Amino acid sequence: MEALEVLTHAARRRGFLVYPAPPRLPESQRTGFEDWLAAGMHAGMDYLARNPAERYDPRRRFPWFEGALVLAAPYAAEEPPRPTGGLRLGRVARYAWVRDYHLWIAPVLEELEGICQKLGGRCKGYVDYGPLPERAFAVASGGGWLGRNGLWLTQQAGSYQYLAVLLTSWPVEPAAPHPNRCGSCNACAANCPTGAILAGGVVDARRCLGYWTIEHRGLTPLEIWRSQGNWLFGCDDCQTVCPWNRRRKVEPFLEPDPELAWPDLEGLFGVSNRAFARRYAGSAFLRSGRVGLARNALIVLSNQDPESLKRILPLALADPSSKVRATAAAAAASIGLFDAVRKTSGGLEGAEKDYVEKSLLFFG
Repeated sequence: MEALEVLTHAARRRGFLVYPAPPRLPESQRTGFEDWLAAGMHAGMDYLARNPAERYDPRRRFPWFEGALVLAAPYAAEEPPRPTGGLRLGRVARYAWVRDYHLWIAPVLEELEGICQKLGGRCKGYVDYGPLPERAFAVASGGGWLGRNGLWLTQQAGSYQYLAVLLTSWPVEPAAPHPNRCGSCNACAANCPTGAILAGGVVDARRCLGYWTIEHRGLTPLEIWRSQGNWLFGCDDCQTVCPWNRRRKVEPFLEPDPELAWPDLEGLFGVSNRAFARRYAGSAFLRSGRVGLARNALIVLSNQDPESLKRILPLALADPSSKVRATAAAAAASIGLFDAVRKTSGGLEGAEKDYVEKSLLFFG
């Protein structure tokens, strides 16, 4: 048995679907990414614009690289029941219902790197960190295709898949491209609440709720609020309507944690950032942090439950974070509590004060 085949079996024994991919990505992948960056569609994710040439040619960093193994871990678990107690309204993207996948996939990659070394090869694993386009390698493997929603799709697992890539020193021959099975279906684009899905599998992060609720560190534009609906962390609308996700044939890697699928919104206020970090240690929520999640919670309550919003406003308006206080004031404006807005705006400065004053006009 050849070394790459041994490594592939080792990855499968650990629960992954494995797709060998060639070292060279199509030139169109790189130019398409550069065009996306040039159009500013990466929003505030400036790290994506660093070293685009290196991102699409790992040989610049690893001259020994000859072939990759794309490792996919399905995560399409059924929605767990809401825990009792607390205020559990906000929806969380399905990928974040379990412990942060980076933390449990990274040790497996280290194991596979060790096996690779024993087999006489060289390997380097990536799981959504470092300059490597996991999705582009998945497409190049021929095991699936780039969907209209910009996500990698396979017929057996749909798009609900965590992706990792193991670079190896063993060659992989180019594969025939997988047929695009989206056909004339436009459900993902039609159901995107902000119109972020453009033609050809391109997603404009400047409109995407996944960006605004997770990656964005500042105040959420008032124009986004109503479109955010009840999304607290991420957005799955383009995936839940996809026919291939309804036809998936594989079991999820892990069972979801109800406390992550339905976090208590009240628990985001009146607690320190350190206490929040302890409570959600090992979860994807640390990406946005308490401040980001509290900001999102206020928008969700503004959209879904004004009475509960009124109840937590005193805590939110006194929050240590000026971003949370500004969002709370704007939330008060959204439900007509203009006196609370005026009192709070006096304690804010600069862009945050302007934001609150704009909310009076926007929601007034």
